[in-house]
Amino acid sequence: MTTRTDTAPRVDPTIESRDDLLAPFVKGEKDAPAWRIGTEHEKFVYRRVDHRAPSYDEPGGIRDLLTALTEFGWTPVEEGGNVIALAGPDGTVSLEPAGQLELSGAPLENLHLTCAEAARHLSQVKAVGDRLGLGFLGVGMWPDKARADLPVMPKGRYEIMLRHMPRVGSLGLDMMLRTCTIQVNLDYASEADMAQKFRVGLALQPLATALFASSPFTEGKPNGFLSYRSHIWSDTDPARTGMLPFVFEDGFGYERYLDYALDVPMYFVYRDGRYIDAAGLSFRDFLKGELPVLPGEKPKLSDWTDHLSTAFPEVRLKSFLEMRGADGGRWNRICALPALWVGLLYDQGALDAAWDEVKQWSLEGRQALRDSVPKLGLNAQTPEGESLRELGGRILDIAEHGLKARARLNAAGDDESGFLGPLREVVARGTTPAEVLLNHYHGAWARDVSHVYDEMSF
Repeated sequence: MTTRTDTAPRVDPTIESRDDLLAPFVKGEKDAPAWRIGTEHEKFVYRRVDHRAPSYDEPGGIRDLLTALTEFGWTPVEEGGNVIALAGPDGTVSLEPAGQLELSGAPLENLHLTCAEAARHLSQVKAVGDRLGLGFLGVGMWPDKARADLPVMPKGRYEIMLRHMPRVGSLGLDMMLRTCTIQVNLDYASEADMAQKFRVGLALQPLATALFASSPFTEGKPNGFLSYRSHIWSDTDPARTGMLPFVFEDGFGYERYLDYALDVPMYFVYRDGRYIDAAGLSFRDFLKGELPVLPGEKPKLSDWTDHLSTAFPEVRLKSFLEMRGADGGRWNRICALPALWVGLLYDQGALDAAWDEVKQWSLEGRQALRDSVPKLGLNAQTPEGESLRELGGRILDIAEHGLKARARLNAAGDDESGFLGPLREVVARGTTPAEVLLNHYHGAWARDVSHVYDEMSF
């Protein structure tokens, strides 16, 4: 989740018009040569000796992990006297609610740089982990932890969200405490380009869910899903999640997304270094100066930026587009997710070909696919009656074409298409990463899920 790193005073004007609300979307427009790739990936932190999730304050815990990472040039970001993030040339290292460690990478020009960034980060955290006795697990959900087993990090927005989640859904606490994801943030050239990319990304998000599914266990046993992380989002908070049917309506653009975001209930307002609980209140009331927790005060531009980060649809618009459908995974999968979406969205021929694959799907068909994929994975049926595995092969061909057309080469002369390799393997064998883990569980692991730490750690 978004972590503030802008602790210094800055110009922060009051919102005066609808144009101010549209400004983040409009300012996100970039010519194609300036498009960048921002990759975010989370991993679970555990004690190697007993697989326990460490607390923030304990010796060798999360605070010590963050402090030790400053040896690699990261700058601490504090909240309430606690180090809760790190800032540096490779982006931001931050904490999810139960201590999941996230790198929100820098905006980079190509996938070779993205993969090198991930490798640097993982090398650093593993070096610190070796000293502190910590390991790092790359799956979509804690395989063996109950909510009660998990610590809570000292971040004000999380305190508010943890109180609010049970009011609006039964699984929101699981989303916060027990899941990890890989995401990629991508640019657009214009409102029309944003709309086409949003539609393709949203329609194909279930394919990403299937290709990356790696959360088949809950509290040590199979949970009946391949991506339980994806299922969790179906009962987290319906006012801020989902497939956003309006994206496929004629005329979709910045204005329509703006109205959606205004209707998303608030979580908080950030003032003077602290988070004020505004959970369930209306940003529209805030614009009128009628927010009960700040009577008479109108929002700043930073309040709107914060609010945009509290909507959690399958694809999210800020000043870029976020692809949000994938479970967490190991190193080569961190490189594979941006490869999929860059290949599809950053070449016009590939983007048009991908849209041709999905543009005839009905709203009901898209939703049915989204609802079925957490359990069925690649066996889920598209609205046209074929399996996601069949569609996935064609989509990967399109992505490969897009990456080759980009012709971003490394020093050895390789283009970016090789990063699709792990996804090619999934489609070729017809089984998701979750099914591989389940086969191990019922076979060589003798139903002892603790072996996942050997199999899926970085």
